[in-house]
Amino acid sequence: MTKRLKGPVRFRFRGEEDLEVIIEGDARWVEQQVTLLGLEGVGWSMSHSSSSMNLGGGMPRLNSKGEVIAAPPRDMGPPPDPSKIPVVRRKVGSLNLHEKLLKMGIEAPQRPDPLEIAEALEELDEPPEPVRDPLSSDPMAEAWLKEIMRVAVRDFGVTGLSIEGIEKASQGRLRKTDLELEVWLDVMFRHGKLVKIHGGQKIGYGPSPKWLESKSKTII
Repeated sequence: MTKRLKGPVRFRFRGEEDLEVIIEGDARWVEQQVTLLGLEGVGWSMSHSSSSMNLGGGMPRLNSKGEVIAAPPRDMGPPPDPSKIPVVRRKVGSLNLHEKLLKMGIEAPQRPDPLEIAEALEELDEPPEPVRDPLSSDPMAEAWLKEIMRVAVRDFGVTGLSIEGIEKASQGRLRKTDLELEVWLDVMFRHGKLVKIHGGQKIGYGPSPKWLESKSKTII
């Protein structure tokens, strides 16, 4: 006489053409499903203890894919104690993030005034040397642009400037009209020396770190 299984069991049947049937759940429910499918006398059943089984008996819970939903653990730990949770209350809108950041030693970046960048260029001991790069179409203008970007990043902590800001900061050192400057900056972007920044209706450019830190190449 075959001993009837109890508790959670797993029934498995493998047929032809890669057909495989697996039914998991309470023994009585699994037996009912096997009968409905006409699989009596084929396959095999075994006791199955798994966290994914519905240990409370009856039909296990299934998700939309037909997979067994894992039952929650029996021990969820002690209930939370609200008295041990610190309470912080403040009026809505009273938190001054800028003040908090200053106390942590973090200062928000300031949008530089192009004229301040121009003043920093005036304080240079000597003008920069033209870059010696075969890909450069205007070595002197590129050298000045690099100084402008270096001041913006180092002194103001910003990652880029608008085309208008670059023009004002240069104070004519780039020797280009509005359209020429826009085209030239786009060429620098295509060469990987600048990154393009889209901000609303304006387009700006920032320095590629590799380009900003690079030194002039000597042409042999």
